[in-house]
Amino acid sequence: MYELYNGDCLDIMDKLMNEGIKVDLTVTSPPYDNLRTYNNSLRWSETVWKKVIEMLYKITCDGGVVVWIVADATIKGSETGTSFKQALYAKECGFNIHDTMIWNKEFNMPRPSNRYENSMEYMFVFSKGKPKTVNLIKDKKNKLFGKKLSGNKTNKNGKNIRLHGASNGKTVAEFGTRSNVWLQTTARRDATYSHPAPFPEQLVRDHITTWSNKNDLVFDCFMGSGTTGVVCKYYNRDFIGIEIDELYFGIAKERITQ
Repeated sequence: MYELYNGDCLDIMDKLMNEGIKVDLTVTSPPYDNLRTYNNSLRWSETVWKKVIEMLYKITCDGGVVVWIVADATIKGSETGTSFKQALYAKECGFNIHDTMIWNKEFNMPRPSNRYENSMEYMFVFSKGKPKTVNLIKDKKNKLFGKKLSGNKTNKNGKNIRLHGASNGKTVAEFGTRSNVWLQTTARRDATYSHPAPFPEQLVRDHITTWSNKNDLVFDCFMGSGTTGVVCKYYNRDFIGIEIDELYFGIAKERITQ
């Protein structure tokens, strides 16, 4: 199933809820304060993002996850803190803040003389209860690969157990689970996509494969140039996408249906 809607996400989410639609995973990036106008289609305020989060909670199935990728504008020398307000409001609505992840973009924005270069965005992982799907990516090279662990560990009863030798020592695997700071470059921007802030496919892929399984329903209420939908096709997920801007919707539709 691939359903694409050109319109206001609040109106269309209301329609989807009336149809009884429940999604397993949302991967989306809302507008960052008022940093961009998106062809003057942007209607964004605290009232709007609160309503979006409320509706995302209602449309998410039990055990479902929302990945909310966001950053803050800097106004009069101070970051707005909107990202944290949104995360805390998601918790008020019933979500768990399952993880606060960092996207290290390897891309440095111009900076004033009194602060460090900004190369990161927040990736809040909200869950409706305990996440029903967690496929952690193991691609961090272990320095002690092949060696036996030694020392102590604590068992379920709170007792210390000595690790030593082949009898109860554990061999270190070649790769371990990556951290919650993901180093990934930004997406290439060109005339084909013509979107001011396209998602990198790798970033979307890693979230989709972590928090969903094949044939799950993935949602993006701020679809932009359609990268979430494209990745869903690669990895056999159903997809619903909403984009308010007619130009970007046309780009997304072409990319996803190709």
